[in-house]
Amino acid sequence: MRKSMKLFSKVSLASIVFSLFLVSCSSDDSTVFDSPKDDNDDVATLIINQGDPSKDIFTAKANGEVGTSVPGRVIYTSTDITQRRLYITQNISGAGDMPFNDFALTSKDLKKALKADGSIDLDGATKKEIDFTFDLPVPNIDNGSIVYSFWTTTGKGDFRDPNKRKALGVGTITVTVGTGTNPKAEVHSYTGIKLFAPDSEGKTETFFSLLNETVYKINVGSEFRAFWDFGYYYGVSSPSDGHFASFCSTATYDATFGFPVEGLKPSDSEDADETLNEMFFGSSNFDVTAFDNVALSGDLDFIVKTNNQNITNLEVGDIVEFVDNYGKKGLIKVTFIKAGYGNEDYIEFDVKVQP
Repeated sequence: MRKSMKLFSKVSLASIVFSLFLVSCSSDDSTVFDSPKDDNDDVATLIINQGDPSKDIFTAKANGEVGTSVPGRVIYTSTDITQRRLYITQNISGAGDMPFNDFALTSKDLKKALKADGSIDLDGATKKEIDFTFDLPVPNIDNGSIVYSFWTTTGKGDFRDPNKRKALGVGTITVTVGTGTNPKAEVHSYTGIKLFAPDSEGKTETFFSLLNETVYKINVGSEFRAFWDFGYYYGVSSPSDGHFASFCSTATYDATFGFPVEGLKPSDSEDADETLNEMFFGSSNFDVTAFDNVALSGDLDFIVKTNNQNITNLEVGDIVEFVDNYGKKGLIKVTFIKAGYGNEDYIEFDVKVQP
């Protein structure tokens, strides 16, 4: 799969890999993030105290130089809420919140501190109080801001929905570069994406995430289910008889496709009430040239949300409009279809979506 994200034209991938400030090392999972003993008043600090909100600080600011990093401190204290995970996102120049799951895994302690979805696992000693310090990288941009968001959850959360099982937060640290003025937001462009017709054991790469441009096997586990936006199927018999090459939202996939697929339904108590992502599709009047010319987020504002959570009988050259579960609008261009419902049959497409 090739990736063509214009927003990264000035930001090297290496510069945005999240490098954590490892200030201690112990056998406790998340103590590797603990703040140093000596307080530094110059550190951008977030404070949220459930028991005494009078001194809460939800926003902090810092100035940064390209190629360096700035320290950021997070102090979250709860009374009757158990903090089980810490979620962190980064938004570069207004290009959209992206999860931090590219941590610098340099020790066994750090590896143990991370959940599979990239969130930080708060070990038993820190479920009521955390005091962590991180090095926040400053990527290569001329002017603009980098916004880091931090929140804790009582269980598995969602990088795109801070309210899901939220414990404390959201706090933000904004790092300003140059004038701090962000450029016009460009679309995220993904090319050459392949989704395969599903098999009953969930071993095919059938679902796609707009969050991180990743295709997922259905059986990869519950940690990633919140990432999935839509899947592909090729109908065989009722209720999907006559649905040839088709897209469907994760939320309605099981009922629409009509065949049980291993790994799609929640399997444990925490996930029993899991809400899968909806996505709404419609045919577009755009042709291939119009699709290719879309560059800015505002170019997609015209799209209107439909009530249809699947679209069927797709053909090469079709342009599909969509609105995702989080209100982001986008277009899909179908570029190739290997027709059929076998495990090696697939659809290939490009996507442009608002950040």
